[in-house]
Amino acid sequence: MTDFDVVVVGGGIHGAGVLQAAAAAGHRTLLIERKELAAGTSSRSSKLIHGGLRYLESGQLRLVRESLHERKVMLRIAPDLVKLRPFLIPVYPHTRRRPWQLRLGLLAYAVLGGFAPGTGFGSVPRSGWPALDGLDLHGLQAVIRYHDAQTDDAQLTRAVAASARSLGAQIAMPASFVRAQLQPEGVLIEYEEGHAMKRCLARVMVNAAGPWATHVARDVRPGIPVPAVDLVQGTHIVTAIPAPHSIFYVEAPSDGRAVFIMPWHDGTMVGTTETLFRDEPDQVHPLPEEEQYLLDVAAAYFPAFRGLTRADITSRMSGLRVLPAGDGKAFGRSRETMLISDRDERPRILGIYGGKLTAWRATAAQVMERIETSLPRHRHRVNTEELPLRKVE
Repeated sequence: MTDFDVVVVGGGIHGAGVLQAAAAAGHRTLLIERKELAAGTSSRSSKLIHGGLRYLESGQLRLVRESLHERKVMLRIAPDLVKLRPFLIPVYPHTRRRPWQLRLGLLAYAVLGGFAPGTGFGSVPRSGWPALDGLDLHGLQAVIRYHDAQTDDAQLTRAVAASARSLGAQIAMPASFVRAQLQPEGVLIEYEEGHAMKRCLARVMVNAAGPWATHVARDVRPGIPVPAVDLVQGTHIVTAIPAPHSIFYVEAPSDGRAVFIMPWHDGTMVGTTETLFRDEPDQVHPLPEEEQYLLDVAAAYFPAFRGLTRADITSRMSGLRVLPAGDGKAFGRSRETMLISDRDERPRILGIYGGKLTAWRATAAQVMERIETSLPRHRHRVNTEELPLRKVE
């Protein structure tokens, strides 16, 4: 049986981020992952590193400011993985947000981003509209341009995990968490790896299992707090329609939701949906009505999509968001990450519920701050804000 300072359960972007942060702080660390890195939601996102322009409407200013800062950091430390891209918002008579509202929001976006490079915005002149990847020009009133970033979420997760390994972190994979038993000053963890049952002692266990986090929490004895959450399915589709040069941020005509139409490899990806999910996380899959919804949204803006059917979809994927439980629509709920520990002083287990791809590094830093009193003092080896990330081939 091995002793660790920090054991992380879950190999998505947040698990990899905590593993890196703990290793960078000089701690003995282990990650337990059931399948492979980024096997769940961390390979099924919208692939965007963005500040969350739409979160301004719901007053989530702290989240937007944090995300814009993290975008700036990642553009610097991971230039091969995170690329600044032009985003276009077309405005038609039916568009709920008028050009002046969008410009006001983008001004706030720039202010919260400290007017850093990439926070500027403007309009595409009418003379440039015919070159906008086949966008429907009928009734078009304005096209607003700004910038955010795009990544390959699975590659980013692997790069963060590789960085953690280079700092001495260990990864057990494939390995399944079985149970945990709280001790006076730590936790005894059992997991299965290679058909063998293994045990380890940790000062702190970080539950970063994403949609499976509540399952992991319920296998801890004695019982610990488990927050009330909803799982919300988000589906993306990819078609063979040639990739656009920009990322289009459009409004679904039927319900006003934000949908992105973007390049993905040689095709065009459309996403995402928000469908309340009640089944086991392993059972998530795109629903026919979600796929049709996304085709209809794309067809409302691009004539090339008109006449396409679900048979024209070349690939599809669904991931699960973890959101605070509630009665209202998922679109309007907070995206703030919930960090839930077994106790306030010297926590032994801390669970990550929710979170955004963009804020993985900031979330890891918050986790380390919360569990600091439970860990031995070490000299920090490196600041993750300065640690380069590279593609893992």
